[in-house]
Amino acid sequence: MRVLVQRVTSARVTVAGEVVGEITPASQGLLALVGVTHDDDAATATKLAEKLWLMRILDDEKSAADIGAPILVVSQFTLYGNTTKGRRPTWNAAAPSAVAEPLVDAFCDALRALGAQVQTGAFGADMSVELVNDGPVTVMLEL
Repeated sequence: MRVLVQRVTSARVTVAGEVVGEITPASQGLLALVGVTHDDDAATATKLAEKLWLMRILDDEKSAADIGAPILVVSQFTLYGNTTKGRRPTWNAAAPSAVAEPLVDAFCDALRALGAQVQTGAFGADMSVELVNDGPVTVMLEL
């Protein structure tokens, strides 16, 4: 499982012109793009959720847990794109949706259990993601 995290001042996901999840302009929040691979499980999702919740990447070395920063989670199978050969990425390392969707849900559930305010995109949908990256700060989380 990979989580590409961006510190944001605002972020929004729209599907067919309708907002399905957003972090409104306020202080800071986190946009988490989540990719799942074949050998991931619920324990991996929980560990990465904890890591994200406690990671000190907000102002003054604070974590989302410290300030109750909102988190917008968007499924992103392309984080497992392989670009080593040719000009077309392959997606073989990305888990199929039947495996990935429950694990993205488990990641969100684990964040909520920790106290996070979580918004989400729509799994498998053609989404538009808008964000204002703060810093900019972008970090890749893996175990």
